Amino acid sequence: MKQQISPLKKTFLYAFLFIGVIISVFPFYWMFVGATNPSGEIFKVPPNFLPGDYGWENFKNLNENIGIIRVMGNSLFITLTFTAISAIVCTAAGYAFAKFQFKGRNAIFFMLLVAIMIPYHVTLIPLFEIFGSVGWLNTFQAVILPQVAYPFAIFLMRQNMQSIPDSLLEAARVDGAGEFHIFFRIVLPVMRPALAAVAIFLFMFQWNNFIWPLVVLQSQEMYTLPVALSSLVGMSRIDYGQVMMGTTLSTLPIMIFFLLLQKQFISGILGGSVKE
Repeated sequence: MKQQISPLKKTFLYAFLFIGVIISVFPFYWMFVGATNPSGEIFKVPPNFLPGDYGWENFKNLNENIGIIRVMGNSLFITLTFTAISAIVCTAAGYAFAKFQFKGRNAIFFMLLVAIMIPYHVTLIPLFEIFGSVGWLNTFQAVILPQVAYPFAIFLMRQNMQSIPDSLLEAARVDGAGEFHIFFRIVLPVMRPALAAVAIFLFMFQWNNFIWPLVVLQSQEMYTLPVALSSLVGMSRIDYGQVMMGTTLSTLPIMIFFLLLQKQFISGILGGSVKE
């Protein structure tokens, strides 16, 4: 029988959850309030917790300083391109690790796990020398390509691919289906939840990527949003209204992307941990 929760326990549970929601949501609300107020109003005592009418001014000043429209266009192009390419590459690699037997498979997969543990900053100098030698510094492809084969995404897809019955793939091969047909017509539709989870991880990684674009991009016209926003923090004066507006704009795409795929995200995360 289902255990009943007493009204008192239920009240405490709801109160605890409500407090948790407030604590989680308040930073985003305060960021929005700061984006709609001038810099001086943000630190006023007592603080003002209501949105102001200075949001358009903050946006115009932000656009004049860093070209926020161009910068967001750069970030969206880089992030969406990276997410699309990397999702296919990582899914194909995960499928190969899960369903194909080849020499050195375990050794390569072990190296993949080791690569997850290597700090990202260790690779900056080798990557800079490689892209400098081919003349790709200050280009979009230099930002997109280094992490296309994202180790954690490959690991996550490999874990989910193991849930696909081998008999299903063998039946498709017996019917004359080629490997590309099996991958795109059978495997990918089944892996839609896991693919959505991987896409969210990849989107967040590239959208928030700061160190590598800062190193490889050398002109303001090529800057991504995190790099451009960092230029707002000066030595003498910081316009926190502009900073809050830029931070709000940088947060919106991630929130929208996650909300669109949240159901698939949860299913994909759980899928790799469940075995038949």
